[in-house]
Amino acid sequence: VQLQASGGGSVQAGGSLRLSCASSGLTFSSYDVAWFRQATGKGREFVALIGWSSGYSSYAESVKGRFNISRDNAKNSVSLQMTSLSVDDTAVYYCAARPRGILQTTVEPYKYWGQGTQVTVSS
Repeated sequence: VQLQASGGGSVQAGGSLRLSCASSGLTFSSYDVAWFRQATGKGREFVALIGWSSGYSSYAESVKGRFNISRDNAKNSVSLQMTSLSVDDTAVYYCAARPRGILQTTVEPYKYWGQGTQVTVSS
């Protein structure tokens, strides 16, 4: 089982990036997927999640209205479109998956994790 996060990079404030999370070894449609991020010296924090059927999504207050999470179960992938980026969004972004159930915004319930992709926003 593997999750592969990609799409990070360096961008100026106000710019956009699209992160992708691809899975192998998982029947993705049976899993809820979330994005977390971890800035240097800080703990890992919830960013966004999407339920297995795409019928539900949730966002951290800090990204609401700027980020959009979506999924394509046929392609075993989840995307995070990030717009109006600010320096506070600088972090390593991780995708994570857990068997579908009650949607969770904390780290512990997620069983599978990608390796992380760096997002750096400069002013």
